[in-house]
Amino acid sequence: MTTVRDVTVRLTGWLDRLMPAGDRWAALTAELAWFRNDDRPVTAELCAEIERAAWRVSRHVALIYEPGGTAPPDSEAGQWPRQDPAAVRARAASVSQSRRLPDGTALIRIDGLDEVGLAQPYVDAAFTLARGADRLILDLRANGGGDPATVALIAGWLLGDEAVQLSEVVDQHGRRQWWTPDRPRGSALLEETCVLVSAATFSSGEALAYHLKARDRVLVVGEPTPGAADHVLPVRLAPTVLAHVPRAYVVDTVTGGNWEGTGVVPHVRTTADQALETALTVMDR
Repeated sequence: MTTVRDVTVRLTGWLDRLMPAGDRWAALTAELAWFRNDDRPVTAELCAEIERAAWRVSRHVALIYEPGGTAPPDSEAGQWPRQDPAAVRARAASVSQSRRLPDGTALIRIDGLDEVGLAQPYVDAAFTLARGADRLILDLRANGGGDPATVALIAGWLLGDEAVQLSEVVDQHGRRQWWTPDRPRGSALLEETCVLVSAATFSSGEALAYHLKARDRVLVVGEPTPGAADHVLPVRLAPTVLAHVPRAYVVDTVTGGNWEGTGVVPHVRTTADQALETALTVMDR
């Protein structure tokens, strides 16, 4: 029988192995300490209770309860599986919409950030079709995140031809810089741009909106996002519990911080359903 204590002790041990030392590590382990003497059998409800405590520090922590699970706990951290190219192609790399509205606005909707090598043809095609538009709306309301390299690719279309440093990702081994790619001269889109966000915009989807907003490049319209900025790895804590464990945090080059806990706060707040109509109204002014 796996108990709440078993899960919490193993999760804390993985935080020691993966998470950079510092105040956030200390705060997260302190939140989990409340469960270290809890001998109740683990359930989906109790996994959710642990998650809610962890979210006070890291909104990316997840405990996924799998009642039929039989695999033993991991001794090494897992890795995210590579994506199936056929599946990515079938959904056009999550570029679910790219069209020109009657008023001359280009609307691009991207619902995920697939691996950059698979996503680039579809992303580039969508933004190429937006060339010459009167203005641009980038819809991230359903974007659940994905590859940081695809964040950099998209940001590069909007931040100019020369490479721009977006962030550093800090883990136990050091710092990794993320930059937009250099672009052919005159190829970036400089039109007035609005980004739509919602409570469903998550993780790297939030990163894209945050980095663009921090550089005063876009107007953000919609709902505040959840605020999940950590990078995580999958780790099995028990046959019935798979965890997403923080391994790194993001530092935006302009702000010196990130969106953890606060989310991306829109310039113009409205419901997700009203975000597109509101953006079009605001951009008309």
